[in-house]
Amino acid sequence: MSHWLLSQFFPNGAAFATGSDDATCRLFDIRADQELMSYCQDSIMCGITSVAFSKSGRLLLAGYDDFNCNIWDTLKGERVGVLAGHDNRVSCLGVTDDGMAVCTGSWDSFLKIWN
Repeated sequence: MSHWLLSQFFPNGAAFATGSDDATCRLFDIRADQELMSYCQDSIMCGITSVAFSKSGRLLLAGYDDFNCNIWDTLKGERVGVLAGHDNRVSCLGVTDDGMAVCTGSWDSFLKIWN
């Protein structure tokens, strides 16, 4: 059994994503009251610490205990990128209002801007 640790609303407010300690993100549709997609890979075995959507909602970013931020395609359910560069767990992340950059914060005491 996994525990949901956090959630983030989809940009239009009709859905939300969760991250959990079993290394899985899930996307839920509020109107349909059902899970739409699950995002995970067997090679990822650590918990999720933060989630955020891109401005369009096409990408779901998730910070992990393995010091990385994985980028998931919300429609295809595939990992499309990894932001690597921290020396400790990624504890928070955010996307700029214009969608042109991502900021990750880590227990290594650094904030990184990715664009």
